[in-house]
Amino acid sequence: MKRFIEGVDRNQSTLFPERLEDFIAEDNPVRVVDVFVDQLDLRELGFWGIDPSATGRPAYHPSQLLKLYIYGYLNRIPSSRRLERETQRNIELMWLIERLSPDFKTVADFRKDNGPAIRRVCREFVVLCRRLDLFSQAIVAIDGSKFKAVNNRDKNFTSAKMKRRMEQIEKSIDRYLGQLDSADREAPSIAEAKTSRLKDKIAVLTEEMQRLRRIEAQMLESPDQQISLTDPDARSMKTRGNGIVGYNVQTAVDVENHLIVSHEVINSGSDRGQLSNMAKQAQDAMGAEYLSAVADRGYFKGEEILACDEAGIEVTLPKPQTSSGQAAGRFGKRDFQYVPEDDEYLCPAGERLIWRMTTQERGRTLHRYWSSTCPRCSIKDRCTPSPQRRVTRWEHEEVLEAVQARLDRDPDKMRLRRQTAEHPFGTLKIWMGYTHFLTRTLPKVRTEMSLQVLSYNLKRAINLLGVGVLLDAIQA
Repeated sequence: MKRFIEGVDRNQSTLFPERLEDFIAEDNPVRVVDVFVDQLDLRELGFWGIDPSATGRPAYHPSQLLKLYIYGYLNRIPSSRRLERETQRNIELMWLIERLSPDFKTVADFRKDNGPAIRRVCREFVVLCRRLDLFSQAIVAIDGSKFKAVNNRDKNFTSAKMKRRMEQIEKSIDRYLGQLDSADREAPSIAEAKTSRLKDKIAVLTEEMQRLRRIEAQMLESPDQQISLTDPDARSMKTRGNGIVGYNVQTAVDVENHLIVSHEVINSGSDRGQLSNMAKQAQDAMGAEYLSAVADRGYFKGEEILACDEAGIEVTLPKPQTSSGQAAGRFGKRDFQYVPEDDEYLCPAGERLIWRMTTQERGRTLHRYWSSTCPRCSIKDRCTPSPQRRVTRWEHEEVLEAVQARLDRDPDKMRLRRQTAEHPFGTLKIWMGYTHFLTRTLPKVRTEMSLQVLSYNLKRAINLLGVGVLLDAIQA
């Protein structure tokens, strides 16, 4: 072994054993986890088990288990069984939780029993980032992404999937019945074996059909006509690929440092209806009186944009192009200019569309405008196939027009949104691996996501500021 670096003899004894402290460098991120948790008021955050029982076996203090979980998610070790093994061989964990080694059931129960408190810890770190002035621009990008649940696609049923599967079983049964008829015309020895095998297959398919009918009865009782057998809260969601069974994770990300300011987990595949909720959460977390938010066209909804405007949140997002006439090459609503002082529209041909009536639809007040000169218009074929072109205006249309004006002035904001909001999602999905979530039901998934977001923000803050600056800020 000459000319090689030699290790230490395994049987060599030392007079003064090395301390665990000697193995943990001053700039090791595990020191941030230790100090951050020690500075938290776990009683106020709502952790269970702060006060030990007077009798029975002594319990582990919640701070030790919280440190264990934060370290685990920070180092891509979310499994309670893997964390149990790491406590017995990982020097950083031995230092962090003082050589304690809780079993996997104790570790898993801590996450299960302290979901709301863990989510508050995630918010506490966002408050720390705000104190460090990491949200100085008060601009966030809002986006959603689909994350896989534990539930397999074969154990999720919708009405369309149920109908398709039953039709497949019925066709298989019909095919086997036809093969039974053919078997009767063959030699007795061959026919007997073939008939027995086909009858077994038909019996299995008949039993499967009965099982599906029982599942269908349960599915029809659910509000959204969908049922998942493994994780009852998981839902089938459309993606750019084949779709997944999972959850929709919403985030508001700071455009300056790419920190996740606020997040939410829902089991609806649509982003519509989430804009004001996410923007207001971000505004509260950042402590900003006024906030600028950027989102994609999937969030466009008049009522949500109005709610943001009333809360002092300036949103920028494109309007989805859903007009069939515009897709066919005819004039769209944007080609009609509104004249506020006259309360009328000016069409591309220079004619005036005046107010005719006001209606109520789905709780919205809508004004209708049209012109009596449409049948005689020379460019009517480029406008509408109907006798008259009618334009509808919402009573708060000026709010939507202001959003479009902001987008026209600064179209690069859409690029800013994409490069900001999609960065954390890509990082989190790499960390979580192919399976994504490990827990079941919406409350537990929200807890798991909070731990992922906390570890992401923690690592991001360490990269931005360094361990020493962060330690000083936490202890200040």
